[in-house]
Amino acid sequence: MKMKIVFATNNKHKLNEIRKITEGKIEILSLSDIHCHEEIPETGTTLEENALMKAQFIKDKFGFDCFADDTGLEVDALDGTPGVYSSRYAGEACNPQDNMEKMLRVLKGKKNRKARFRTVIALLLKGKQHFFEGAINGEIIEEKRGTAGFGYDPIFLPVGYDKTFAELGDGEKNRISHRAVATHKLVEFLLSN
Repeated sequence: MKMKIVFATNNKHKLNEIRKITEGKIEILSLSDIHCHEEIPETGTTLEENALMKAQFIKDKFGFDCFADDTGLEVDALDGTPGVYSSRYAGEACNPQDNMEKMLRVLKGKKNRKARFRTVIALLLKGKQHFFEGAINGEIIEEKRGTAGFGYDPIFLPVGYDKTFAELGDGEKNRISHRAVATHKLVEFLLSN
């Protein structure tokens, strides 16, 4: 019988991405599958804290073993920011377009455009905490390209590619991305335990 585990996220893009990556190996239950319809707090100051906070919220309230992730875009010229604040870089009520536009404005004229996406997954399983990390290096290009993906994908060009995450399409992105790297580590761990 295939293992089932809850992914503590309200982000449908992340849920679909993780389901595609784990397809045929593990059944990923969404928050709506367990009848959780509330906002999960994300007030940590690191990716690790936020991921653990989200997983712990579900474990405490619903009792399920589960995992959660947090992802940040870390830009060299900005001393690693926006990092944990990537989804609200342009302010609390911002959207991905606002975040990308702010990033392009802030980096305008800067030569060093190196960046990396980093994902941390926190897993709560059988009373223990486990962490899995994935990262991919790249750079922030000067204008948006592509329509696939979400978040900063149209302005992130991974090392070794001439297409942004938004131009690569789900198949290729889900093979090489920061979330894919962390998820493969998670899946390997789950299948061996």
